[in-house]
Amino acid sequence: MKNDRNIKKTSWDWVKMRMLLVGVLILMLWGGLWFRAFQVQILRGPELTAMAARQHKAAEFERGMRGEIFDRQGRLLAKSTAVQSVYVRPLELQDPAAAAPILAAALEMPLNQIRAQLQRPQNFVWLARQISDRNARNIINAGLRGVYLTEESARFYPHGHLAGQVLGFVGLDGEGLEGIERTFDNVLVGKKATYIAQRDASGRRMYLDAQGREEDLRGANVTLTLDAQIQFFAEEALGAAVKSFNGKSGMALVVHVPSAEILAMANYPFFNPNMPRQNSEQWRNRISLDALEPGSTLKPMLMAAALEEGVINHDTIYYCEEGSWRLTGVNIRDVKSRGWLPANKILRYSSNICSAKIGIDLGATRYHGYLRKMGFGERTGLPLPGENPGLLRPPKSWYPVDLAAVSFGQGMSANALQMARAYLVLANNGVMKPLQIVREPEQDQEPMTVIFREKVAQTVMSMLQEVVEEDGTGTAARIPGVIGAGKTGTAQKATASGRYGDRYLASFAAFYPGDRPEYFIYVAVDEPHPQHYGGVVAAPAVRDIGLRALAYAGKLPEENQHETYRTVVAESHGGRIGKELIVNASLVTELAGGEDRDDMVPNLLGLSVRRAVEQLRGYGVMPVIEGGGGIVARQSPEPGQPWTMPERQLTLWLELS
Repeated sequence: MKNDRNIKKTSWDWVKMRMLLVGVLILMLWGGLWFRAFQVQILRGPELTAMAARQHKAAEFERGMRGEIFDRQGRLLAKSTAVQSVYVRPLELQDPAAAAPILAAALEMPLNQIRAQLQRPQNFVWLARQISDRNARNIINAGLRGVYLTEESARFYPHGHLAGQVLGFVGLDGEGLEGIERTFDNVLVGKKATYIAQRDASGRRMYLDAQGREEDLRGANVTLTLDAQIQFFAEEALGAAVKSFNGKSGMALVVHVPSAEILAMANYPFFNPNMPRQNSEQWRNRISLDALEPGSTLKPMLMAAALEEGVINHDTIYYCEEGSWRLTGVNIRDVKSRGWLPANKILRYSSNICSAKIGIDLGATRYHGYLRKMGFGERTGLPLPGENPGLLRPPKSWYPVDLAAVSFGQGMSANALQMARAYLVLANNGVMKPLQIVREPEQDQEPMTVIFREKVAQTVMSMLQEVVEEDGTGTAARIPGVIGAGKTGTAQKATASGRYGDRYLASFAAFYPGDRPEYFIYVAVDEPHPQHYGGVVAAPAVRDIGLRALAYAGKLPEENQHETYRTVVAESHGGRIGKELIVNASLVTELAGGEDRDDMVPNLLGLSVRRAVEQLRGYGVMPVIEGGGGIVARQSPEPGQPWTMPERQLTLWLELS
C-alpha cells in the first residue's frame, strides 16, 4: 500500500516538474519575443523604418510636358513627345566594373565614357538623355540594380525648317534657348514636381502625392499669327531668289495689312530646329537681328513727310541733273540720265538726285522727326529676342551730304520689321499700328498713332502703284488682274573702312492689291551677283509670294483662275507643309483654302510607332499594330484615302528600321 502511494507521489512530482518546465519554456519564449519586439521596435526601429521606406518608397521627380506652338490655323509647329532617359546611382551598383560593358552595349556608347560616369562619387549621374526606344528596352532587359529610366520630353518640330529661326529651339533640360521658345519659356515650360512615390511588391506606383491624385504639370500653349502655308510660300520663293542670284543670305516678310499680323517670317539659309547643333550661324533670325541700310525702299517715307509738311505736292518738279550731281564734294548718281521730273515720277523711277533735293528742302530736323515717329531707331516691341533697333543719328550731326544720303536710304539702318511697320502706315491711311506675331497668350498692345493725313498716305500709295503698274522700276512684280504697289531698293553696303563698295542689298516692298491692301510683302537678298538691282532680284520673288498667297486665300480675280503654276497644299494634324502640286489657281482655292483636312487618312509611313500613335490621337483613332518593329512600314487604309465611317479604323505594320 505504501509502495503504491510512493509510486503515485513520484508520478505526480514528475507531472509537476514537466508542467513547470513547460511554463518556464513558455515564459522564456514569451520573454524572448518581447525582447525581440523591444529590440526591433525600440532599439532598431528608426533604422528599420528607414530601410523599409527605401525599399517601398522613393523620391521621384517629374516635369510636365512643354506646351505646344501652333500657327493661326491651329497647325502644329512645335510639340513635345515622351522619351526615356537613363540615370544611375553609383553607390547602389553592386559591381560597377561588370556593369560598365553591359551599359555601354545597351546604350551603344563608348565604354570609357560609361566607366567615367560610374566612377563619379555622386548619388545621381545621367548616363544618356533622350535615348531611343530600343536602347530603353536594352536597359530594362539588363535589369541592373542602381540603373533607372525616367520619362522626359523631347521637342519635335514636324515641319523641319519651316519658320525655324522664329520658333527657335530648346535645350536637353527643356529650357528655351532661341526664338519664341526662349521668349515664352515661362509660358511653355512644364511645371516640375518631386513625389514620394510608394510602390507595391510588383513595383507598381500606388500613389503620387499625399492626396493620391495626379497633378497637372503641362505647360501652356502659344498660338502665333503665322500661317504655315504662307510661310512655306515665302521660304520657297526666298530660297529660289537667293540661289538664282548667288546671294549670301535673304529674308522675306508677309504681313496682313488690316490687322498688322505677321503671316510669314522667312530667313535664308534655313534652320531646322530638330538639329540645332549643326550650324549655329543658321539660328540667326535676320529679319529682327540684321539692321541694314534700306536704300530706295525708304523713299516713300520721304515723300510722305514732304507732302505732309507741304514742301511738295504730287506735281512738284525737280531737276535730276541728267544723272549726276555733285554735293559738297560728293557725287550722287542715278541709274539713268533724266532731266525734270514731277514728284510722282521721282518715286516711279527712283531718282536719288531728286530725292536728295526733296530731303534738303524738307530739312534734317523735320525729316528725322517723321522717321522717329514711324519707329526707326527703336525696337518694334515684338517678342523676339535680341531685336536690333537700327541706327538713326540725331539731326544735329547731319551734314548736307548726310541728309541727302538718308533721303535715298543710305547713312542709316533699319531691320525688316521696322520697314514693314513704316509701310503699313501708308497702307492704313497714315495710322501706325503695332505689329503682332503672337495671338495667344494675349500681348499688351501699343496704342495706334496718326502720322500722316489720310490724303497724304493715299497719294503716296498711288505713287507706289505707278512703280509697278506703269513704267517704273517694279514691273517684275506685276500680277495680271491684280493692282500692285511697291518700291524697289538697291542699297550699297559699306566696307570695313566705312566707304561704299561693290556689294549690295537688293530689296522690294509691295502691297497686294495695291488699291485695297491685303498683304504687305518684303523680300531682301544680301550681296546678290552678277545682278544686284531690287527690281530684278527681289521683285519676282515678291510677285511669286503674292500670287500664291492670293490664290490660297481665294482672292485672285476671274481672269487669273486658270493660270497654272507650282504650289503646295497644307495637311493637318502635324502633316508636312509643302506637298507639291501642279495646279491651276481655282484648284488651289478649293484645296488650300486654309481649312484642315480631317476627312483623309494621314501619311504615317516612316514614322516611329510612338509618333504615329500621337498623330492619330488628333483624329480620335487608336490603330491596330501588327509586327514587332518600331517604324511604320505599311498602313491600311493608305495615305490620302477617306476614313472608314462611322468608326475610323487603321492598321499599322511595323518593321525594325
